[in-house]
Amino acid sequence: QVQDNDLQQGYAIASRLAAAMKTVPGAADVHVKQALDYPTLRVDVDRQRASEMGLSQRDVANSMLTSLSSSAVVAPSYFINPANNVNYLVAVKTPLGNFERTADLLATPVTPQGGGFGQAAAGGVDRAPQPLDGPTAPAQTLGNVATVSTRAVPNEIDHSTVQRVLDVDANVEGRDLGSVVAGIQDRIAQLGTLPAGVSITVRGQGEVMHQAFSSLALGLVVSIVLVYLLMVVMFQSWLDPVIIMIAVPGALVGILWALAVTGTTINVVSLMGAIMAVGIAVSNSILLVSFANDQRVELGMNAVEAAIEAGKTRLRPVLMTALAMVLGMLPMAIGTGDGGEQNAPLGRAVIGGLIVATMVTLLVVPAAYAALRTAMPGKHLLEERFRAEAEGREDEAHDGPGRLVPVAA
Repeated sequence: QVQDNDLQQGYAIASRLAAAMKTVPGAADVHVKQALDYPTLRVDVDRQRASEMGLSQRDVANSMLTSLSSSAVVAPSYFINPANNVNYLVAVKTPLGNFERTADLLATPVTPQGGGFGQAAAGGVDRAPQPLDGPTAPAQTLGNVATVSTRAVPNEIDHSTVQRVLDVDANVEGRDLGSVVAGIQDRIAQLGTLPAGVSITVRGQGEVMHQAFSSLALGLVVSIVLVYLLMVVMFQSWLDPVIIMIAVPGALVGILWALAVTGTTINVVSLMGAIMAVGIAVSNSILLVSFANDQRVELGMNAVEAAIEAGKTRLRPVLMTALAMVLGMLPMAIGTGDGGEQNAPLGRAVIGGLIVATMVTLLVVPAAYAALRTAMPGKHLLEERFRAEAEGREDEAHDGPGRLVPVAA
């Protein structure tokens, strides 16, 4: 969309941009929507002569609208079908095939408002014809009250926020929308410095796509942050959620890998699948880290032993959760059936993200836990302290298995 106060200058820039856009792979049917030299017939009504014949400017305009665009524009009329009680619009107009020459247009009948009845008797005020009303003026032809001249004018005038604009339209064929929009952005940059007051904006589906991507990306980031803060509260630790969130990059890598292998683009549906895969990956990591913490508190294991035991014990639940989700998404990922391609990116993103995230959860997360979680889990220390306070032993609290430390009042 090219904005310029000077339409001639803006049209020249739009034409250059259209020629450049035709070189973008995937851009089809590139054209400038507006035409500034559209051949037009202008009808100029001789108001004095028309008034002498009992006609007004509006009578001529309404008669021409009825003849060229149908009576539905001026006075819509409906027919109720008694068989099904459905209203049908009745539109009366002159067939376009009858206008082969300008003389045919000048021969169009022009009648007063209301079909020639009632206007003069009512002093020019529109009203329904009455039984005693007589004809006020005979029908005239357009050539008797108007002249027709030819000129070139814009075929349409479009505005965006009051400013006149020129549109360069294009369709997408054989390529994803994001790549085509990126190519168009490159062609706009190649135009160089634009004259003062001229601006070019990419509208249409590309603009909607970027807005949707921005919203989903922001939602993904916010969801990760909220999940992290929630786990901080639940585990009462800043370190455990970090270890758990290690599975998130693995899920994102798996999503990109699956989309690249299957030739699927990153779109709104695949981003929804990414959010699902991240959620399941985090839940599996929570199972493993939570079990490792419990083992350290109950059995006094160190971080390495607890990580190994958690990996062994939680292997089956993690694999069952991931496998059930992968198998459930497999028919969607194949994209069979009517409209299956629309939902296929979601299934592919979930499958790829879960496959890699599961391996990261079972291999990388235990290793990170063993390397980083050397201290005793703080959640259980606070639980022991709260339990001691609830039992009236405010002077003691457990600091791990078999150890007591004084607690300040």
